[in-house]
Amino acid sequence: MSSDNKAILSVPTNIITGFLGVGKTSAILHLMKNKPENERWAVLVNEFGEIGVDGSLFQGQHSEGEKVFIQEVPGGCMCCAAGLPMQIALNQLLIEAKPDRLLIEPTGLGHPKEVLEVLSSEHYRDVLSLQKTLTLVDARKLSETRYTHHDTFNQQIAIADTVVGNKLDLYAEGDKALLEAYVKKHAHPDVKVLFARHGQIDFKEFEGETFMTQPHAHDHHHHHHHHGSKPLASEVPMPESGVLMAKNEGEGFESVGWRFSPDKVFDRKKLSLLLHDLDVERMKAVFITDDGVFGYNLSESNMLEMELDDCVESRIELIAQVVDVSFEDKLMGCLSS
Repeated sequence: MSSDNKAILSVPTNIITGFLGVGKTSAILHLMKNKPENERWAVLVNEFGEIGVDGSLFQGQHSEGEKVFIQEVPGGCMCCAAGLPMQIALNQLLIEAKPDRLLIEPTGLGHPKEVLEVLSSEHYRDVLSLQKTLTLVDARKLSETRYTHHDTFNQQIAIADTVVGNKLDLYAEGDKALLEAYVKKHAHPDVKVLFARHGQIDFKEFEGETFMTQPHAHDHHHHHHHHGSKPLASEVPMPESGVLMAKNEGEGFESVGWRFSPDKVFDRKKLSLLLHDLDVERMKAVFITDDGVFGYNLSESNMLEMELDDCVESRIELIAQVVDVSFEDKLMGCLSS
């Protein structure tokens, strides 16, 4: 077990990856329900958008008192974040948490090969023990070329130790066989394929060493990240208006996110109606409402609302091929009077 007087060595580490909206966060939340009470777990989560919502969703359901520690790396795909920002966040998390297990969730638009390269570098060789990489896939997407022709989608399958066909309850006849055939063509020959509902994956599937210990040198992908050397929108002080917006783009998608000062309280009913009608690839949010604090998770017009213990401020992130920035006016119209 880790302790304050013990060096951080050979921390079992899993990468949980997969494309947008496939259920990575749900899988990690389910896994944490099975965490032994005496263990300290750490979660490093990367988001495509600059606002950063996943950290609030995790922290709203798990506290450090439960020995769960969260660190967020917002602001771009992993090929951008896998450099210095990722290493700084990872080092801070390891020092703070001294974890017995580390879970890493790259953004759905990130390149996990770069993450593997960082984690298997000499700097982390003694610190981390790389265990299985799990890639979640929604087999229904294999009929759409915007997925099967997307380099990131295929790379996520190529680096997997285990491919999980998630959302099994929504599959049609033939979807399972289609995924098995696709994995056979695009994945490592020793990869395991299993199926799950709602990200419910047995803990034993995370145990055991990865066979991807020496990933190939990655190609350099070109993306447009507007933050450059400026601080991320998740970190800058809130302006007097109490509203801050940030954009990002890359991999054929763009994100727009907003932060709202904590004094802005939203009407839960109006907000739920607005979010239900969204037509985007992905939406995640935490809001302070007149009924309490709630988290929202939307993919494929299926929205999950969950009550949270707390959050510092309201945040929302939208990802789509094109995001309508005028959505801010609609959000402001949901403020509680």
